[in-house]
Amino acid sequence: MVEPSRLIHRNLRETLPVAVAGDGLWITDREGRRYADACGGAAVSCLGHAHPAIVAAVRDQVGRLEYAHTGFFSSEPAEALAATLLDGAPAGLSHTYIVSGGSEAVEAALKIARQYFVEIGEPARARFVARRQSYHGSTLGALSVGGNMARRALYDPILLPAGHVEPCFAYRCKRDDETEQEYAERAAASLEAEIARHPPGTVAAFLAETVVGATAGSVPPVPGYFRRIREICDRHGVLLILDEVMCGMGRCGTLHACEAEGIAPDILVVAKGLGAGFQPLGAILVNARIVQAIRAGSGIFAHGHTCAAHPVACAAGLAVQRVLRAEGMIARVAALGRSLEARLVDRFGNHAHVGDIRGRGLFWSLELVADRASKAPFDPARRLHLRVRQAAMARGLLVYPMGGTIDGRSGDHVTLAPPFTVTEDELDLIVDRLGEAVEAALAG
Repeated sequence: MVEPSRLIHRNLRETLPVAVAGDGLWITDREGRRYADACGGAAVSCLGHAHPAIVAAVRDQVGRLEYAHTGFFSSEPAEALAATLLDGAPAGLSHTYIVSGGSEAVEAALKIARQYFVEIGEPARARFVARRQSYHGSTLGALSVGGNMARRALYDPILLPAGHVEPCFAYRCKRDDETEQEYAERAAASLEAEIARHPPGTVAAFLAETVVGATAGSVPPVPGYFRRIREICDRHGVLLILDEVMCGMGRCGTLHACEAEGIAPDILVVAKGLGAGFQPLGAILVNARIVQAIRAGSGIFAHGHTCAAHPVACAAGLAVQRVLRAEGMIARVAALGRSLEARLVDRFGNHAHVGDIRGRGLFWSLELVADRASKAPFDPARRLHLRVRQAAMARGLLVYPMGGTIDGRSGDHVTLAPPFTVTEDELDLIVDRLGEAVEAALAG
């Protein structure tokens, strides 16, 4: 008899299968069932499970040095990972701060942005602005700037004040009479209006996902949007923080998703695919002028974590970066992404209940609608996205579902984020099983 779980699971009323092994696309549970991990958990396992080069790097580092506190030492893996991350990074990014995940990385980004303005004599800059229908993490600071209303609701009384402006979400927000350029201007103008609502010199930073992740589902910006955002931030002296926790590190077919937008942020947040699931890992890449201001001022970044720049995590991240570069994985993502898009369009492009197929690279989502012509969503009480997840899992497929695409309550989507090592045959299997799961969920 299996003993009841003593873990606090996400859903305390749900009994989960116990994963015991992984290999490439596949996860095997304790009962021997195999699941095609078509979402990488949450776009984490970018190189698949049990990649031998990453496993070897982790084993080697554990055997040599498992931990050294950053108050006393740096470590070779941390220094090498920092140098590798900054090689070819967006212009101006000169230093990195390494943590254990995306939420921690967003917290570090908020803190270093705030400290920068104190160091340069602008202490009134203490307000942060982000976008509705965004997600930046579950810690209180990250949740405060995030725009996922459902996840914020319970904790709203203890969150920090932050402004939230219009998302850049063409399927839901672009008017039929607008060009993409006109829509980009209008979406970006909401940031300028928000900055103008506050006394001059009080907004510190604008935070946005380059390609929106789980909340709205793989939403790429329209062309020109981020160039306009960059101009607005520069004109008002506001830092631009780009959150690429989910969409970065090759996931969208370029190492950094912002490469496709032709801009560089002041602070870039990365995680998930950085450690590829082999170790908990996140980081911020920071503009040289921010680092120099702190160095010339107090000299100390007023922040820290016990496991920051953990040697074993950094060794895993370094191995991941080396595989991405040595094995041409970024170009592979771009090519496979086109194949995945074609398969999704072929299977769902004329589906009565698929309103939008969107994404970039190996990061794609289907938005499910009750009526395709009006884009009307299903009743939130139906929880269709969870029905799709359940139906997919019953068929040996893992997808990432989310409700609240429209307003935090209504709107359903499912996201695919398969590993960069996925094969064409495995893409066929993923789309076939997803099609079966969608039909089963709609029929249920």
